[in-house]
Amino acid sequence: MNLKEKTKILDKDTIEKALERIAHEIIENAESMDDSVIIGIKTRGACVGERVADKIAKITGKRPPVGALDITLYRDDLTQASEQPVVHATEIDFEIDNKRIILVDDVLFTGRTIRCALDALIDFGRPGRIQLAVLVDRGHRELPIRADYVGKNIPTSLKEVVEVRLSEIDGKDEVVLCEKSA
Repeated sequence: MNLKEKTKILDKDTIEKALERIAHEIIENAESMDDSVIIGIKTRGACVGERVADKIAKITGKRPPVGALDITLYRDDLTQASEQPVVHATEIDFEIDNKRIILVDDVLFTGRTIRCALDALIDFGRPGRIQLAVLVDRGHRELPIRADYVGKNIPTSLKEVVEVRLSEIDGKDEVVLCEKSA
């Protein structure tokens, strides 16, 4: 699929402000941050999760435990994704039983990725509560899933793609709206 860059939606500064707002909301909605953990969905969701944890640490003085979840084998489109899916390591080196999990992803679209992540999390234990934080919510849900914390709502058409680029992976921070071209 060829993509044509259309509009820059967020730059480095607006991404940082959105993540700061998410961190504040997570803290405000917690009885205590002591039972809260952050788990990012690989790959960019894990980067966003690390950044949110850093911002929480800056605000509260205490960084919540952070993990990274690979959902490759839980996907319902695994056979369509590729013949040889690339499986990455899940990195959750703490207990999740009875914890408040903040599940983090970069873009919320159909909800299918989140459904897969929920299935994967349950294999690791029995969380007390799971909340969802996303940098971008672009709409077009196919499943009844919504985010508790959203950096930016971006109305899109199905002909558009939201690309999140992060310095850890892409060398720069920006969110770009692209259009699918033939």
